[in-house]
Amino acid sequence: MADKATEGSSDNALIAAALRRIRKSRRMRSSEVARAMDMPLRSYEHFEAGQGKVTYERLVRFAEATNCDPVALLAVMPMGSPEFAERCADNKLMQIFMIALSELNEDLGEDIVYLESGAIIGGITRLCRDLAEHVRKRDTFAENWLEAHAPRLNRPSKAHLPQLKPRTSR
Repeated sequence: MADKATEGSSDNALIAAALRRIRKSRRMRSSEVARAMDMPLRSYEHFEAGQGKVTYERLVRFAEATNCDPVALLAVMPMGSPEFAERCADNKLMQIFMIALSELNEDLGEDIVYLESGAIIGGITRLCRDLAEHVRKRDTFAENWLEAHAPRLNRPSKAHLPQLKPRTSR
């Protein structure tokens, strides 16, 4: 019984840390989030501190108030990473992933049971590698482009300089 209580308080602490990180990254005050969630300030402060009941409904209301990913907030528990929720706040990675899984469930229905673990692991691993490669190429592309094009600013050609006409006195 004590293990479950410790586990629950540990999960609440992870979610609390994620809530705080996101609110601060959004440069919002507790009172602003409480108002947007239609909660008394004291109740919100308890919620953000990881005290009291954490429900999916409250997490969704927090996500709406701060424009972040509610599913990533839940993912901090199994991942043990409040930073993950903050990192997904803008791109909504986990929300998108859950929507895609929902569409797969609708598409396959009961046939989803025929997906083999190896195929799932392979597909998700490839997806994760592709996404990581996309980010790395994007960063490399920008760096390479800037390196190749920055010298243009240092040596403007005469064709790009405006032609100034001499002033005539009146």
